[in-house]
Amino acid sequence: MIYNEEYETMPREALEAIQLRRLQNTVSRVYNTVPFYRKRFDEAGVKPEHIQSLEDLGKLPFTYKEDLRQNYPFGMFSVPMDNVVRIHASSGTTGKPTVVGYTARDVQTWSELMARTLMAGGATKGDIIHNAYGYGLFTGGLGFHYGAEKLGASVIPISGGNTKRQVMIMKDFGPTILTCTPSYALYIAEVAEEMGIDFRQLKFKAGIFGAEPWSETMRQEIERKLNLKAVDIYGLSEIIGPGVSVECIEAQSGLHIFEDHFIPEIIDPDTEEVLPYGTVGELVFTTITKEAFPVIRYRTRDISVLYPEPCRCGRTMVRMGRVQGRSDDMLIIRGVNVFPSQIESIIMETEGIEPHYQLVVDREGSMDNLTVMVEVNEKIFSDEIKNLQNMERGLEKNIKEMLGVSARVKLVEPKTIQRSEGKAVRVIDKRQI
Repeated sequence: MIYNEEYETMPREALEAIQLRRLQNTVSRVYNTVPFYRKRFDEAGVKPEHIQSLEDLGKLPFTYKEDLRQNYPFGMFSVPMDNVVRIHASSGTTGKPTVVGYTARDVQTWSELMARTLMAGGATKGDIIHNAYGYGLFTGGLGFHYGAEKLGASVIPISGGNTKRQVMIMKDFGPTILTCTPSYALYIAEVAEEMGIDFRQLKFKAGIFGAEPWSETMRQEIERKLNLKAVDIYGLSEIIGPGVSVECIEAQSGLHIFEDHFIPEIIDPDTEEVLPYGTVGELVFTTITKEAFPVIRYRTRDISVLYPEPCRCGRTMVRMGRVQGRSDDMLIIRGVNVFPSQIESIIMETEGIEPHYQLVVDREGSMDNLTVMVEVNEKIFSDEIKNLQNMERGLEKNIKEMLGVSARVKLVEPKTIQRSEGKAVRVIDKRQI
């Protein structure tokens, strides 16, 4: 199912012609309206007229999150404030919030992209969408909301939290599409089970999950527990919010990037060298249609890979692999790079393991120690101690063999690890570095 066949299935040559025209317009506009970009371009010795091909994108300097913070709150806007109709912002938990703005046309563009997203994930005009992403300064809730209305579907703006009430509404209203973070989806399933409600008795057919890295094995767990097809979505506020890319429900194999609005690149996060298709590296995006808050070569810190091959669903745009982690979330344990999603993939393949875990990193002297806290189900936890110890040793062996890092695995009883109604906290780093 494709919402906008003209653009989503466009031949490559026609798409690149549109991209170049929109890129040239965007570069010219930010140079003339955003002092930050004029200064940064002048320092790099590049002018808007130097952009004559898509390859010339590499001449432009990168934009970093710190640049947005230093221009807090509205210094990166390229239109007067009386043209801005919406403002969103990050939580600011690791520094000053990053603030993004939208013109009325930006909101229309976002709605169109979210309508494409929902249809790719299996939604139609006849569906009821249970939207458990947070509403407010976070872009998730409102992004899905406007996309659902654009599509013509019914939307339940439930937001996150009050999980028992969510389950009651799922039972009474009969929603068919669920949208939330993957960790919250599993928590909803857990609460529903406690309430004696079986997801097989509900009407869900698909769920669109994102806003945090999750593994293929967690997808299988969600599909089994919630009795629906689970697809992955990607987005970030600095680019537009949700709606940058999404898997299609037909293939569930890579996320289609809406390249008529965003130009993706993959770079080496250390050297900033642009890498070829098929190589794992850091995602970089340039927006080419946004009016209020365009960004040039924004370093997302998200680790992924790009695939140019068309999908069997009929879409022709480049796909990105599932986000494996963030370059700034990557743990370095005794010199080995480790992403939480890699640990997740290993532990979730073990029978009896629940999809709730946490990595605790500490340091003794100059030595890093990694402890993986993993919940097991009631049956496993009540087993003999020697069997639990054997399971722990087996997981430690698998982590060592597959990632090359030593870890202590500690199995804990069900519901020990704190649940999240938004993004799950996977890492507790106690090191004083």
